[in-house]
Amino acid sequence: MTLEQEFELIRRVPIFSTTDPSMQKLLAFSSDRLTYEEGQLMFSAGDPPDSAYIVMEGEVDITVPTPKGPLLVNTLGRNDVIGEIGIFGDVPRTATATARTRIEVLRISRDVFVNVIRGNPDAAIALVRILADRLAKTTAQLRRMAAEAGK
Repeated sequence: MTLEQEFELIRRVPIFSTTDPSMQKLLAFSSDRLTYEEGQLMFSAGDPPDSAYIVMEGEVDITVPTPKGPLLVNTLGRNDVIGEIGIFGDVPRTATATARTRIEVLRISRDVFVNVIRGNPDAAIALVRILADRLAKTTAQLRRMAAEAGK
């Protein structure tokens, strides 16, 4: 994939679609393209939040550890951002990300990601919406799990 193709991909990501083109180019230029094979671990709950990822192709399972084993709370795919919660919460990774299929991602360093979000209020609002949606989904999943445990 060329730098121009990565730039076009970043323009389609909801968080970054309204950012200034120069910031989109910065993201494309400063990101690393990585590939993970099916079942390969991207990061684990508790790891330091050193970067965020944009999924270019494939699907990623997001799980949280429980006493009964990992609980699947979400599956993310093309144009989704992964790893942003730890960056903005300034906390260790809250979940584990594992490639459900072969995936290609753009890895964006913590510093670049934060600077782009700070410089663009629309991107910050989009990020808050994504975080709120993920929190609602995770809460619903945990309620279902608690209800099943109570049976």
